[in-house]
Amino acid sequence: MVSRRTFIKGSLLSASALALPGFVKWETKSPLPYNVQEIYPALHQGKIYVAGGLSLQGDNLKVLEQVVEYNPESDKWNQSTTLPEPRHHPYLISHQNKLYAFSGFTESKRGSWFGSRDILLLDEKTKRWKKHANHMQHPLCETVAASINGCIHLASGRKPKGESNGKWGDHTDTDAHLIFDPATMTWNSAQPIPTARNSAAGACIDGMWHVIGGRTVNGGNLDTHEVYDYKTDQWSALAPLPQAQGGLAAATLNEHIYVFGGEYFTSGGGVYKKVWQYSRKDDKWQQVGEMPVPRHGLGAVTLEGSIYVVAGATQAGGNGTSDRLSVFKL
Repeated sequence: MVSRRTFIKGSLLSASALALPGFVKWETKSPLPYNVQEIYPALHQGKIYVAGGLSLQGDNLKVLEQVVEYNPESDKWNQSTTLPEPRHHPYLISHQNKLYAFSGFTESKRGSWFGSRDILLLDEKTKRWKKHANHMQHPLCETVAASINGCIHLASGRKPKGESNGKWGDHTDTDAHLIFDPATMTWNSAQPIPTARNSAAGACIDGMWHVIGGRTVNGGNLDTHEVYDYKTDQWSALAPLPQAQGGLAAATLNEHIYVFGGEYFTSGGGVYKKVWQYSRKDDKWQQVGEMPVPRHGLGAVTLEGSIYVVAGATQAGGNGTSDRLSVFKL
C-alpha cells in the first residue's frame, strides 16, 4: 500500500493520523424514497441497492417489497425491480456480476417473522427476481455473507428452533456456516463459526473474512470478533470490539475495517454513535469520530473511496426509522 500523506499548517501527517476524530468528514446525500431499517445493502454494477426491510408507518412496522438503487454520479435514487413478496432482513450480495438476496423474513399466517429458505436472483433482462429451486438447507436470517473464492459464504444468524416459524420468539441463534456455489447450484457446510449469534456485521480484507459484534437471543450484545481463513477452513479470535454492539454495520476502506451504529436495550435503550476503526496490522481498534445521526439496522457500502451509510433507525427497536444516506470520509 502506498502511504497517503498530506500537509496541514506546515506539518506532514501520515495516513494513520488522518483517521483521528478531527479529520473524519461526513456528507449527507439524497435521502432514500422512504424510511427503512433492517436492510443489507449491496454495491452492484456501480450502484447501491436496497431491498425490502421494515418501515414504521403510524404505529406499525410494515414489511416492504420495494427495491431501490442509488446512482452516485447523479446522487439520485430510482425504483428497481420489486421483490416477489414483502421481506425484511434479506441479505443482498453482488457475486460475479449478479445480484442475489438470501433468506430474510416474510409474512405468513403465523406472523411477519417467517424465516425464509429462499435464494433470489435478479434477472436484469426480464426485470424479475427468480427463486432458485435449490433453496437453503434452513433459514439463515440476520446472517452475514461474503463472496469468497468463487462461492458465497453465509455464517451465523437465526433459524427456527423447532417446528414453529412465524414469530420473533420462534427462532434461535445458530453457528451454521453454509457455502453456496452458483456454478453448480449446490450447498456445502464449512467450519461453523465459533460463536452462535445474530445481527453481526462482516467485512473481507486481505482474503480474510471478519465477523464482528452481533447479539444473542437471550444474552444481549456481543463484542466478539472472529475471522475466517478459507484456505484452511478455520476460524480464529481477534481483538474484540471495544463496545458490545448488535444491529451494526461494517465496511472496509484503505485497508481498515470501520464499524457503525447498532442498538442496545438496557437502561431504556438507545443507539451507538461511536465509529470504530480496526487495524488488521496491529489487531487493534480505535475510535475515529461519531455518527452525526446514530442508527441501527443500517447498511454500510464502500464506494469511490468513501463509505456510504444507509438508512436504519435512530431509536432502539422500530421507532425513528430513517431515510438518511450519509457518506463517511477520511
